[in-house]
Amino acid sequence: PSATHLAARLAARPVTAAERILEIGCGLGLASLVGHRRSADVTASDCHPLAGPFLAENLRLNGLTPMKYRHGHWSASAPQQQQAQDDGLVALSGRFDLIIGSDLLYERDEGGTLARFIARHAAPGALVWIVDPDRGNRSAFSRNMRAQGFVLHEERLDHEATLGIAAFKGRMLTYQLGH
Repeated sequence: PSATHLAARLAARPVTAAERILEIGCGLGLASLVGHRRSADVTASDCHPLAGPFLAENLRLNGLTPMKYRHGHWSASAPQQQQAQDDGLVALSGRFDLIIGSDLLYERDEGGTLARFIARHAAPGALVWIVDPDRGNRSAFSRNMRAQGFVLHEERLDHEATLGIAAFKGRMLTYQLGH
């Protein structure tokens, strides 16, 4: 459900030609597929070894052209990164104007690993969208994002169940760098 909210938000956002978008922890890549279909410059990333092949299959099933996929593990050590490269995975690099993710805050990250990963890949003035289904780790993440120079705007996404749509309780966390 979090990925659906993220994809809907991306679908409603105007596409800007020079803007680079990164989806972290993409899983099956729903939001990335939506952005790619709209001709946005999207890079999908995940640390799961099957995420790339799943994304490629989803692109094929949806009649879409190939898109950029990069291996991105926010807590990977240098040996783990080297192992990923040895396994033929292309590591994530570069900076992005919009970084998106859904249901990423499933573990308490007191050390700020995810926030540092995001800051490393955020262009000046970057926006970060995280859809969080209220797992309880939002406060620590927001504190770590603040330490990296991001300012938070939070929006409730709660809705009751309707015919064909499950109920959802969660938040859209929007962070902006340098504001």
